[in-house]
Amino acid sequence: MAEVIGVRFKEVGKIYYFDPVGQKLSLNDRVIVETARGVECGTVATENREVPDEEIVHPLKKMLRVATKDDLRRIEENAKKEKDAQKIFEQKVSEHELEMKLVDVEYTFDNSKIIFYFTADGRVDFRSLVKDLASVFRTRIELRQIGVRDESKMLGGLGVCGRPFCCNSFLGEFQPVSIKMAKDQGLSLSPTKISGTCGRLMCCLKYEQDAYVDLLKRTPKVGAIVKTPEGRGLVVETNLLSQTLKVKLDNTPDAAAPQTYKVRQVKLVKDGYIKVNKKELEEFKDLE
Repeated sequence: MAEVIGVRFKEVGKIYYFDPVGQKLSLNDRVIVETARGVECGTVATENREVPDEEIVHPLKKMLRVATKDDLRRIEENAKKEKDAQKIFEQKVSEHELEMKLVDVEYTFDNSKIIFYFTADGRVDFRSLVKDLASVFRTRIELRQIGVRDESKMLGGLGVCGRPFCCNSFLGEFQPVSIKMAKDQGLSLSPTKISGTCGRLMCCLKYEQDAYVDLLKRTPKVGAIVKTPEGRGLVVETNLLSQTLKVKLDNTPDAAAPQTYKVRQVKLVKDGYIKVNKKELEEFKDLE
């Protein structure tokens, strides 16, 4: 076991563990720590606590100090520099005639590096741009191409539900989302209904997936053969949340309407299955 504090470097970013060197920190305290990128200022997201050694990435780096007034002043100065750097970057991109969209600019705390986050449709040869920027800023330049999900996380906005983006408000890390989740949950496979503002599958598909997987284990699927109080039949429709089935009975005329049963009223003879065919995977692969 080791005593650690959790530190975030972005408002809704990943939490990293650091050694508090015997100091007791409170939530939202600003601290100066050493990272792989150099000295950085972060915000305490989890207070002092002990965690198992296997949860720690060794060697555990130590906190350098609690942020001072001078440190906070430097952060404000860096924020002003970032706005100026954004204008210069866009000007240089225009001069080099590159198809790039700037998303964010970040100065490291010690000003040893400037990171420009951008999006582009494909690979971009920005070597000449980096040299040009380095001659202007006189420091290390890093250009980092990001995807549309990361762009949404950085910029924020409102989702189709009317609430702020999950990724920008509380999701520290993206979770894998697949088209199979939409199939499991019985959702329409229309891109406009299952994709977010970023154009990818909605992150919220992941939230209830475990519950749907559990319900699917004990609910006959469409195509299953079941035994009902009125005889055998074929499941033609299911409602996982209400745990009801519509069954086409074998001993009724073809024109007869399916009967509705609770899952507990039927006995499974042969289950069906949910299938995602290759055509669907190909059609929706760009959403994942």
